[in-house]
Amino acid sequence: MIDRLQTLEDRYNKLNELLSDPEIVNDTKKLRDYSKEQSDLSDVVQAYREYKDIDKQLKDAKEMLEEDLDDEMYEMTKDEIQELSSAKEELEEKMKILLLPKDPNDDKNVFIEIRGAAGGDEAALFAGDLYRMYSRYAESHGWKTEVMEAHTTGVGGYKEIIFMINGNGAYSKLKFENGAHRVQRVPETESGGRIHTSTATVAVLPEAEEVEVEVHDKDIRVDTFASSGPGGQSVNTTMSAVRLTHLPTGIVVSIQDEKSQIKNKEKAMKVLRARIYDKFQQEAQAEYDETRKSAVGTGDRSERIRTYNFPQNRVTDHRIGLTIQKLDQILQGKLDEFVDALQLEEQAKKLEQIGE
Repeated sequence: MIDRLQTLEDRYNKLNELLSDPEIVNDTKKLRDYSKEQSDLSDVVQAYREYKDIDKQLKDAKEMLEEDLDDEMYEMTKDEIQELSSAKEELEEKMKILLLPKDPNDDKNVFIEIRGAAGGDEAALFAGDLYRMYSRYAESHGWKTEVMEAHTTGVGGYKEIIFMINGNGAYSKLKFENGAHRVQRVPETESGGRIHTSTATVAVLPEAEEVEVEVHDKDIRVDTFASSGPGGQSVNTTMSAVRLTHLPTGIVVSIQDEKSQIKNKEKAMKVLRARIYDKFQQEAQAEYDETRKSAVGTGDRSERIRTYNFPQNRVTDHRIGLTIQKLDQILQGKLDEFVDALQLEEQAKKLEQIGE
């Protein structure tokens, strides 16, 4: 591990030199690539430098014990060795985690698709609750949210909503939201006070760059139509809505959120590229990991991952068995307890796989 850490520090130092080179500064692509590589290495290099410093202090303290010390100085040195040894062990564990293989999508922006599933109007209302929850979570991290497409219902919920979250590391935190979310509560329309169970599905897709997914014009069928509102009535007499069909995969994206056909097509292309990228990733993962299921769930959209119980003000994540009695706060976007626990579970699973 130490040899690998030293190699990474050497690379980090080399990147410092490269980023000061006028040729690199004037090359936009290289400057961006090297800056990102340096940023990705900064945490592990900082931890390694701190580790080397503590290791040196520890060696010096142990050498002091061999000298002729008075009782007080001897005890102080022993205490220092104990503290330094503990700090060294903590850093070793931290560096193991920092050296774990990183998901290449972790730093990306995300598309989130929420659809009301079982439960009719109540499922659509819950889909709206989830959209607001993720929007507030994004806001708390300084990320921007942009609605790509929304199909509302007459009761104020969403049959479907697709939105993008722009923010560094958004995928690393939100990728665990894939799956079916279940709500248990008394609907406002329920006069008898009976608790209903409804579900909404959430799909989290990393944004795909053009260089990652090559989409040829000849492979796309473009259809335009007049946008419609609730109940199917026309809300726009111009043919501004756009439907893109990717012929090789059969993936279809329809966007009518904007009044401009050009803007709708741009949004549709972003969503289409993300869905194609996600499809290829899912297929590759299924082939690679056919028999193994991750401790934090398969990511299958049909898998029930979380239950939101209103009467008891609790939320339970079924993948890790974590229950939090703060449903009201969680729906306000305070998701960090779940996100942190799921990230730790993912790290533990990776460490376990390395040890096998």
